[in-house]
Amino acid sequence: MGNICSITVSCDAIFSRCLDCTVTRAAYISELQANIDALRTERQRLIEARNDVLRKVAAAEQQRMRRLNKVQGWLSRVEAVEADADKLIRDSPQEIEKLCLGGYCSKNFKSSYNFGKQVAKTLSDVATSLGEGAFEVVAERVLASVAVEKPTDPTVVGLESTLQKVWRCIVEDPAVIIGIYGMGGVGKTTLLTHINNKFLEGPNTFDCVIWVVVSKDLRVEYIQEVIAKQMGFFDDSWRAKSVEEKALEIFNSLSEKKFVLLLDDVWERVDLTKVGVPLPRPKNMASKVVFTTRSEEVCGFMEAHRKFKMVCLSDNDSWDLFQQKVGKEILNSHPDILELAQTVARECGGLPLALITIGRAMACKKTPEEWRYAIQLLSSSASQFPGFGEGVYPLLKFSYDSLPNDTIRSCLLYCSLYPEDYCISKENLIDCWIGEGFLNESDRFGEQNQGYFILGILLHACLLEEGGDGEVKMHDVIRDMSLWIACDLKEKENFLVYAGVGLTKAPDVREWENVRRLSLMQNEITNLTEIPTCPHLLTLFLDNNESLKIPNDFFQYMHSLKVLNLSRIKLKSFPLGISKLVSLQQLDLSYSSIKELPRELYALVNLKCLNLEHAEELIKIPQQVISNFSRLHVLRMYGTVSLNFLESLKDSILFGGEEVLAEELLGLESLEVLTFTLRSVRALQLILISHKLRSCTQALFLQSFNDSTSLDVSPLADLKHLYRLRVFGCRKLEELKMDYKGLVQATRQPCVFHGLHTVHIEVCLTLKDLTFLVFAPNLKYAEILNCPAMEEIISAGKFADVPEVMGNLNPFAKLHYLGLVNLPNLRSIYWKPLSLPQLKEMKVDGCFGLKKLPLKCNSAQEQTIVVHGDKTWWINLKWEDEATQDAFRPCFKSLYPAGARWNELLNRNYM
Repeated sequence: MGNICSITVSCDAIFSRCLDCTVTRAAYISELQANIDALRTERQRLIEARNDVLRKVAAAEQQRMRRLNKVQGWLSRVEAVEADADKLIRDSPQEIEKLCLGGYCSKNFKSSYNFGKQVAKTLSDVATSLGEGAFEVVAERVLASVAVEKPTDPTVVGLESTLQKVWRCIVEDPAVIIGIYGMGGVGKTTLLTHINNKFLEGPNTFDCVIWVVVSKDLRVEYIQEVIAKQMGFFDDSWRAKSVEEKALEIFNSLSEKKFVLLLDDVWERVDLTKVGVPLPRPKNMASKVVFTTRSEEVCGFMEAHRKFKMVCLSDNDSWDLFQQKVGKEILNSHPDILELAQTVARECGGLPLALITIGRAMACKKTPEEWRYAIQLLSSSASQFPGFGEGVYPLLKFSYDSLPNDTIRSCLLYCSLYPEDYCISKENLIDCWIGEGFLNESDRFGEQNQGYFILGILLHACLLEEGGDGEVKMHDVIRDMSLWIACDLKEKENFLVYAGVGLTKAPDVREWENVRRLSLMQNEITNLTEIPTCPHLLTLFLDNNESLKIPNDFFQYMHSLKVLNLSRIKLKSFPLGISKLVSLQQLDLSYSSIKELPRELYALVNLKCLNLEHAEELIKIPQQVISNFSRLHVLRMYGTVSLNFLESLKDSILFGGEEVLAEELLGLESLEVLTFTLRSVRALQLILISHKLRSCTQALFLQSFNDSTSLDVSPLADLKHLYRLRVFGCRKLEELKMDYKGLVQATRQPCVFHGLHTVHIEVCLTLKDLTFLVFAPNLKYAEILNCPAMEEIISAGKFADVPEVMGNLNPFAKLHYLGLVNLPNLRSIYWKPLSLPQLKEMKVDGCFGLKKLPLKCNSAQEQTIVVHGDKTWWINLKWEDEATQDAFRPCFKSLYPAGARWNELLNRNYM
């Protein structure tokens, strides 16, 4: 029979399990009400916990931190659990109604069972979520990107070159601190914005870029706050920290990063150490600080390793920008508007702020009449042009207001008396400042030094620009702003300026009555027929009205006048009324045609500055007139004596013997500046024996030295302030000699004419060389004309006795211009090639014996050189090979060609 299987089952176990299952299921029903109540309570606790976490996350994310993944996961789970709980609580009344027998049974057991089970599970999920929500940290400090993009015009008209240079400096150059400076409105902030955004264009090696607007009100705490916010650790605890504690936290954070700190609108030194910015060291050597400022001086205070000056736009770039703002529709709306618009654009002087402001204002002007009116308004009263008085000028005025004191501000406003685009002589400007009393007469360093110091401040503030040699210029918009201040905002200044506007008759004298400073210079006025009453007038510019006639009584009601400029006027007779101007302190008669100074000028006892330079028809200065000017600080007589009058009027101090001239000059105890013309070796010797005259001599004109064939220029080394030398018409002079051996031994250095930067040698028929120029290390301008015997500029033979000097010479290192004209026997400029890093222009004409130029190629140099030369000379130049000739050819496209890059000039063998 088959196998028998026996199975034994415990009835007690089966019963127990069935009972547990039944009790558990019954509990879902019997405990439903309690579980719903518990779910409401726990749900509220969960909502409170979630809100606490979200609040922490929001605070962290405001500081550019990123929430942790586990926090985000928890919040997502909480959201799901909360939704389940809300639904159950919402449906609970219906299920509670189904209960019976005191809540221990249900009219619909299955429904109540399932609902109770969901409630129990959700209550468990809520408890689990509450347990998981205790986060110590909810976010991490991670910057979302290297930089935060800033809104800006996508076009960078005229900024491309500077942008690329600064960018290369940031990513390639070892320079750490980079300064960008320029006048207000020139586009510095725009450039910095493009630099900031450029970090977002592609991959780079920097960890973060931080942008801070510093502004005039420099506060270290504010800079720290901005950095903290961008780095992600600005919170309530940060606010409670001291400046030093904040600096330490910034330092610790940035020390671990390769950062770029962009500081916009810096007006004074920002102490980076005090802020907490790490200074350069091997660990963070690649980090950069880039700042913008209106003052070059601030670049020095910030110890910038590289400086970039932003200048106004070129004519082409100005027109491109202006067209963008006006729009083609307006420019093409009438055939006359295009030309008128170009005139308006030129009125802006290339200043982007002005171009943008005016361009926007003209973007709806469709008639030529509106454009013509705009031109007239900009020319005569630009402050009334829409956007200028309330936008452009106030922004520029920040630079004016930031000048150190009222004296410097007055000196700036004074520059607006000159015409637009006028190159203002630094010397003459300082003379006017002295005459006005702007400069402190008791300053132990001298008024001249004080004047140049103020010029430096104005140049570094980008309120003035360097012009030509010894000149400054004022940008048109800065000039208009200055006139706006002087004429509209500051009643005490009260300027009246008609400079360079083409007047043929003077304005009505009734306009002059309350004026303090009046400029009618550079016009075509011929007569001053009315006699003005100007009791407050301090400065009067009448210069550059060539045919002006001035009646003797014209000045009788100008008792306060201090500064009078009558230069470049063909005066037939000296206006005697000037002798009544007892307050006069500065009188400029340079380049005028006066023939004599009248004795009546004795009365000008307060005169401080007298300028007679190039008054070539002046043949008589009565004795004791100049010596009577006991307060005279500046006497300029360079180029005064003309060859046409050498035989005239022997009773003048100009022709009355050198002893008389020396006595007149020695009596001037306050003299600081002297420029003059001498006609003999004896006269020069008498000047050189006076310590007083040696110390104040700045320019010498040696004319017609026909009493000697040789002139020892070694004593000129004692003229420590000599900057300009002209030797003219010395027909017998064969040598400007020096005791080279004795001089070098005495001074222990080969450089003795330290201040000399301008030299003219003309019509010296027998002069053979100018070797003494090798000892003028700061020479900038040299011109040699009509010297037919000239063979060498620098002669190697003169150093036969001091061969040790030859290896140390570096002549013409600062030369900007070299002119060689009508030197038919000239063979050599220097005996070997020279590196001339600052040379900008060279003129060679009538030098047929000159076969080579001392030009040494340096591919690192970027400047352009312009070489003027005739075709015959070009043909006769000797070249090593055709390649060298081809490289040099661009310099000589025509008789007076344009120019070529310096690195196109190749080395040649000069031995």
